[in-house]
Amino acid sequence: MTRPADYPHHLPIPTRWADNDVYGHVNNVEYYAFFDTVINAYLIHEGGLDILQGDAIGLCAESHCAFREALTFPEVVDAGLRVGKLGTSSVRYEIGLFREGAAQAAATGWFVHVFVDRETRRPVPIPPAIRAALEPLQAGAGAGVQAEAQA
Repeated sequence: MTRPADYPHHLPIPTRWADNDVYGHVNNVEYYAFFDTVINAYLIHEGGLDILQGDAIGLCAESHCAFREALTFPEVVDAGLRVGKLGTSSVRYEIGLFREGAAQAAATGWFVHVFVDRETRRPVPIPPAIRAALEPLQAGAGAGVQAEAQA
């Protein structure tokens, strides 16, 4: 079971009317938008990522989402974020999406960013300010990752 406490950073994200699909729940593609939002908001606000002019940018190399229950409008999604692996030029984020006050995640997933030079698109080391912001988000001794694997 994945719990909110397994994630050191949280961002409330309101659902929108347009997020619902014809089946009456938030469409699956929106879960990836929630992932993108919690990650990039954190990088911009805590790591100083300059999305318009910075020398290094993060490109999504891989992503995955496991759905456990539907979210609906009008709910506020509590997006939890942690770092599962911090490499030289890449980072694997782990995300949990929770209903407000829920003890279990409605969806969990991961997202890999590879940091590249804006112009050449070749991998570069994660910028120091971003690395410093990501280090506190690292999953403690893999406990959260192990709990996820057992869920």
